[in-house]
Amino acid sequence: MESLLRNLNTTAKILVVDDEADLEALIKQKFRRQIRENQYEFVFAGHGQHAIEVLDVHKDVDLLLCDINMPVMDGLTLLSKLKETHSLLKSVIVSAYGDMENIRTAMNRGAFDFVTKPVNFADLELTIEKTIAHVRQLRETLKAIKENNILKMYVDESVLNFMDTREFESSLVANETLEATVVFIDICSFTAISENESPDMVVKLLNSYFDVMVKEIIAHGGCVDKFIGDAVMAVFRGDFQLDRAIDACLAVRSEINKLPSVSEHVTFKPSVSIGINSGELVSGNIGSAALRRLDYTVIGDVVNTASRLQSAARPGQIIISENSYEKVKESFICNKVGEVSLKNKALPLIIYEVVE
Repeated sequence: MESLLRNLNTTAKILVVDDEADLEALIKQKFRRQIRENQYEFVFAGHGQHAIEVLDVHKDVDLLLCDINMPVMDGLTLLSKLKETHSLLKSVIVSAYGDMENIRTAMNRGAFDFVTKPVNFADLELTIEKTIAHVRQLRETLKAIKENNILKMYVDESVLNFMDTREFESSLVANETLEATVVFIDICSFTAISENESPDMVVKLLNSYFDVMVKEIIAHGGCVDKFIGDAVMAVFRGDFQLDRAIDACLAVRSEINKLPSVSEHVTFKPSVSIGINSGELVSGNIGSAALRRLDYTVIGDVVNTASRLQSAARPGQIIISENSYEKVKESFICNKVGEVSLKNKALPLIIYEVVE
């Protein structure tokens, strides 16, 4: 893990929020090597309100180490406020209040991990390394998405002017047939939020939900193919692809269900509906030579059916076909839903709901 952090070649900035007067000196002592080698940079705040002020100045903070019991603003209140304004900032609670109630409250408000006092600094160091690696993975993913979208916006005028047209046209036909599992995850009823809330609120909420989904998809060996409105399309390849896809979807459902309602004024509670399908599909660069714009994606009946299965799913449901059920019935508990008629399908399909 340490080698990973070094390879990233940037200093991780950590905000420590605690009202103990001697903690700053102790932190600097215990992590003096990392500070000297520019692996870590620490900034400090004495309570939650002070932390918000520090974050206004240090906008590049990667990680928050936060106590619970503090004056002015406690740690749990701080977590609630940061969830609205700093969706990529991950928090580790460092507190003597290690009972299950506090742990669950902290996790429900967005804490990434929990370390109890008195602090075992070896454990704390491992927790810091793990959390920073996770934060940077998320940022790299979002950076790649942003750069890809920017490329699409300007590709015709500037970015691809240097490319040979024949080379671009040949890349359009570079495709293959493969076995893969396709997943569609939709945020249920999010349209109501987009119609009634400010654009900033809509974007922040959607990004925070996608953040949860992407984390689990990547953790289970999948890749995000595209974001479609308030839905995610992901592809899983290789060994045990269907099992890994279902595991990822169960984890996504669980994590989304833990999220609180948007606010006191907005009663929206996020949930997802999911469709999964496996089989042979075409993977390749799909696009237009005239526009010099393409997407590397997957197409075919397997993809279309996965999308239709998601449409047939109710909030909280993970729906698979009978063919998929036969492959995973010994590994997952599934309930038969029955026959459904899907768009552009001549015959009804028998579908199953994955329970756990």
